[in-house]
Amino acid sequence: MKKRLSKSLFLVLLSALIISGCSVLQTISNISRLKYKIGSATNYQIAGIEVKNKRSIKDFNAMEVLKLSGGLMKGSLPLTFTLNVEAKNPNDGSGGYPATDISISNFPWRLFVNDKEVVSGGLANPVLVPGKGETTIIPLQIQFDLAKSFKEKSLDDLLGLILQVSGAGGSTSNLKLKAQPSLGTPIGNIKYPEEITIVDKTFN
Repeated sequence: MKKRLSKSLFLVLLSALIISGCSVLQTISNISRLKYKIGSATNYQIAGIEVKNKRSIKDFNAMEVLKLSGGLMKGSLPLTFTLNVEAKNPNDGSGGYPATDISISNFPWRLFVNDKEVVSGGLANPVLVPGKGETTIIPLQIQFDLAKSFKEKSLDDLLGLILQVSGAGGSTSNLKLKAQPSLGTPIGNIKYPEEITIVDKTFN
């Protein structure tokens, strides 16, 4: 998959190069080296209740449990959080590649929780990833209805699902993004030929 994407992206860049001339060869080559991974998920709220520092349903007080139970009975438990995607630009001027800042002009994404697609969205504004060999955070504002996305789940199951990633000691391993970025170049925006998969373990 990764090799096929790299080949496809190379063909797109090559076509752009033929149109624009050799003067932008190095810049376009550098742009294709941008990588992504899921960094963290923060500011979780379910039905307006903060989830930070909670480890289990026992950490919700009686009023919170009553509110959540009522919401589930009505079929609505809105969940909001910030998903922080890390973009790494290795074009820092070392290794034979000149330092190159990269602009992410568009970033249409789809979010999966436990391999189930729950919501999609995009960037509010372009993001600049400086050529310093460091990571830049792309904060994605996530909002969807947990009860409607997982209708078969009980309240305990739903809270357990969220606490896996949002509670104290939580992990984002059950989250996955599929995205198809567009990058700014001297000849205009270049869109990835297909979606890439972004997870929390490695840069892709």
